Amino acid sequence: MKIYQPHAWPQSLEAAIAIQEELRNQVIIQDQLQQQVKYVAGVDMGFEDDGTVSRAAVAVLSFPELQVIETQLAYRPTTFPYIPGFLSFREIPAILDALEKIQTIPDIILCDGQGIAHPRRLGIASHLGVIINIPTIGVAKSLLIGKHEELTDTKGSWQPLIHHGETIGAVLRTRAGVKPVYVSSGHKISLPTAIDYVLRCTPKYRLPETTRIADKLASAR
Repeated sequence: MKIYQPHAWPQSLEAAIAIQEELRNQVIIQDQLQQQVKYVAGVDMGFEDDGTVSRAAVAVLSFPELQVIETQLAYRPTTFPYIPGFLSFREIPAILDALEKIQTIPDIILCDGQGIAHPRRLGIASHLGVIINIPTIGVAKSLLIGKHEELTDTKGSWQPLIHHGETIGAVLRTRAGVKPVYVSSGHKISLPTAIDYVLRCTPKYRLPETTRIADKLASAR
């Protein structure tokens, strides 16, 4: 998979904020999917040597069967600190290295993090989607910003995630009796479609199969 990087990776928060403010205007939150989605992918990160080495994993699965088609790993030095709201600058460089190795191009990538449910509407899923021009979905395990009403305990139930009067995502119950996930459009996908694909990629557990498999690879479990 050939990737063209549109910007240099920043070394300061000021430079990172400037990139987020610039790229947020390129995010598309309407559906621009292939007519038939055949492959979905998950990306995730692990760290080695006290966080100095990034270990990125990508897992490509068939859809709707959710069978593993291809996996890849990539390593590179970690160059940006862990700061909430700036996850993409720490993780995307190694993720791009892993994506460049894959032969099967996914139609949708599910990211372990936020899409537009972000203070500057450019979480890791949106940032990655803009760079590689592939539809992406943010599926986060925890809330970054926004408020929502209480959910019922039924799988598939959801409530809008609201920030400053704007719907930026949804809190979604993917399995009865467990904590919900936070879904938001990344790039080239609407929120209703994102919710639909997250549920279809989550047949049994709390997290999508794409994320579970990529997480195991990234964490060497």
